[in-house]
Amino acid sequence: MKKLILAAVLFCSAATLFAQEKKKKEKVYSFQVEGNIAKQDKPTIIYLRRKTEGKMVTDSVITPDGRFLFLGNIPEPQTAQLFTQVTPTPDNPVGRKEVVMLFLGEGATKVAIPDINTHGTAAGTPEQEAFNQLNSLTWPFTKEADEVYGKYMKAARAKDEGQMRKHESRLDELNASRLAVMSKYLKDNPQTPIGMYVINQVAGYELDAEEFYPVFNTLSKTVRNYPSGKQFEYRLDLAKKLAIGNPAIDFSQNDAAGKPVSLNSFKGKYVLVDFWASWCGPCRAENPNVVKAYHKYKEKGFTILGVSFDESKEKWLQAVEQDELAWTQVSDLKGWANAIGQLYGIRAIPQNILLDPQGKIIAKNLRAEALEDKLDELLK
Repeated sequence: MKKLILAAVLFCSAATLFAQEKKKKEKVYSFQVEGNIAKQDKPTIIYLRRKTEGKMVTDSVITPDGRFLFLGNIPEPQTAQLFTQVTPTPDNPVGRKEVVMLFLGEGATKVAIPDINTHGTAAGTPEQEAFNQLNSLTWPFTKEADEVYGKYMKAARAKDEGQMRKHESRLDELNASRLAVMSKYLKDNPQTPIGMYVINQVAGYELDAEEFYPVFNTLSKTVRNYPSGKQFEYRLDLAKKLAIGNPAIDFSQNDAAGKPVSLNSFKGKYVLVDFWASWCGPCRAENPNVVKAYHKYKEKGFTILGVSFDESKEKWLQAVEQDELAWTQVSDLKGWANAIGQLYGIRAIPQNILLDPQGKIIAKNLRAEALEDKLDELLK
């Protein structure tokens, strides 16, 4: 929920030496997860799922007598999931049943599981204890959200859009309440060892630099120096640079015909830079609103530049045709590694930014009627 692009001029030898020196100094955290299933009728396969260097890694062990052990190294304390495989269902198509969520840190985390059909508990490291404390505070909202999500999925299978919207609204309310609790936890516990996890949860994808610079600076130096801390600091700097009122960062990327298209070439018009992808359901759902706004205002000095996070040119162009996206589109066909996406720190789509004729950012993430309302204000 960071792959960054920075312009730099370095001699290769110097860069290599710097990277080697940096690697030597990076701390490695050795973790172990010791667990026991108190009751099991047959040997069970337990899986440990975590993220390493931006990729999900899953390890597994067989527990003939209920006992299991995982060992490994991580670049910083982080969340992990213990789970088992079950028969897939419409509500659980991947067939993954969570046993317990962990927060791995240096040393041993001990897990107790009454039986494989119930949730376990974990304790041990300072990170795990802090995680347990936080979860106890957010549990009422998490519990209700699980129940509401079950109702949402039932409504979705029945194609009952009214009930779906009702449950979506409640899920949004519960998530807002959960994040408010997490924000208070961080304020009350600025030196918590899980500070980066919490601040990333609270800050979300649309980072407000003015709000979160002070919060970040209250965290312990150790936590701020984690790789995720350095990454978050970069996001803060980028968010400040791309705040409303500042000039957009120029870029150039090829269109479907291989012709380079630069952002600066759109100066003189209001332009919406729209980040999307053919595989992104919410993007495709929003496209009719964007199409409507385009046709309503295109003769009044408004246009759109689409930036696709696709990897398949065929699927990209097929979606452009199906959704009738009549404006300029660019993509380097690198998916989430899209160079413009990295340059702008895009971590979720759909997202958009609206620029004035001078290339300054005047609004962000305008959805549905909000986009038309803003264009009405500017171009009436």
